[in-house]
Amino acid sequence: MKRIKLFVFICCCILSVGVTGCNTNNLVDTNEEMPQRNWSYVNRIKAIVDIKDHTKPFMLKFKLRHTSDYRYSNIYILMNLSGPGLAKVTRRYEYKLAESDGQWLGTGSGNLYTYTLPLLGNYHFPASGKYTVEIEQNMRDNPLKEISDVGILVSGIPEK
Repeated sequence: MKRIKLFVFICCCILSVGVTGCNTNNLVDTNEEMPQRNWSYVNRIKAIVDIKDHTKPFMLKFKLRHTSDYRYSNIYILMNLSGPGLAKVTRRYEYKLAESDGQWLGTGSGNLYTYTLPLLGNYHFPASGKYTVEIEQNMRDNPLKEISDVGILVSGIPEK
């Protein structure tokens, strides 16, 4: 009985060290499920990022999950960024989601394909404060069908 308790205790210690030892540097990691897997123009994904140290570089990424029934091999989005010391910035991005033969480029799990795609890399915010990142779909179809989830990831870049 004592051996079992000791074994469980050691396993818990190892697990707690493993969990607390992970430093992700993520400031924001959102994921919003699309109603009925339809992403409308008006359904903008929004994240507020509180930048404490504007001298450090950050990565901004777009997260997407779609079903195998998504009818396009790409996606267009608009990214809006606003905050202190920054006039509203709008950028349009196109991401390739499939090869010309129809093979999806994302990681698959069942009927869903997942992507984490770059928006801004090694980005320095102009000042400390709260910034708003907004993503909206910019395809011809409205709503855009077979989009399961959309999200925003903002993380600090670790110093070397």
